[in-house]
Formats: sequence, structure tokens, C-alpha cells
Amino acid sequence: MVKNLPAGTVSTISKTPQNLIQNIIHGIQEKKGYDIVTFDLSKIQNSVSSNFIICHGDNIIQVDAIAQSVMDTTIKEMGEKPVYKEGLENKEWILLDYIDVVVHIFLKDKREYYGIEDLWADAQIQKIASNY
Repeated sequence: MVKNLPAGTVSTISKTPQNLIQNIIHGIQEKKGYDIVTFDLSKIQNSVSSNFIICHGDNIIQVDAIAQSVMDTTIKEMGEKPVYKEGLENKEWILLDYIDVVVHIFLKDKREYYGIEDLWADAQIQKIASNY
């Protein structure tokens, strides 16, 4: 669990990919993102990143809220911002690129349609349990 700090304070948590993943998952869970899955792509040749995190929301409001929560959490806890953001306008598939970790936040039907989980089936995959 990510600890709470006073407003405006940046944590001294080390900036490792694993800590970034934990903070991203926390941001997703804060807005009740569904079916969170992590992909370790580090052993896959020619992958675009070392890690993917994929989740979905029920509607564009939730998809946007999840993305904002992830960005707020990573900035607050680690001082990290995504170097690239895509999809913030239509909110059907938002991509947040943190270099070592790429976050994909979908509307459920878009997640099913694009099936990017199937493209990376050779990766080490971990499903994250949620209490909601």
C-alpha cells in the first residue's frame, strides 16, 4: 500500500520499475479499475517496454478518472510523470508511457476488441486481485 504524505511532499521511494508498477496499480485501484493485469516483457525480444499494465473502466468518465489517478499517484509518490500520453481526448483507450512501464486503460468493449493481451501472451502475466 502506498503511504500518504502531506500535500506537496514527494516520497523518497526509490524509482525502480517495481515501485512504479506498485504505485500505478494503487492509482488504478483508487478508481476501481477492473481486471488489472501486469505483463513482464523484459525477456521478450523487441518489446516496446519492460512492463505493461492493462485495466478497464465501465465508461469514459471512469477511464479518465483512472488515468488521472495513476498520474496523480505517480507524481505525488515518486515525482514521475508519463513521458507520453495518448487517448486523453476520446477516453476509450488511454495510454500512459513511463518508459519502463506502459499503462493501457480501456473501455471494456475496446479492450475486448483490440485484444492486446493476446499479442503479449509469451510474457510473464500476473492478474492483480481487487476487493471491489
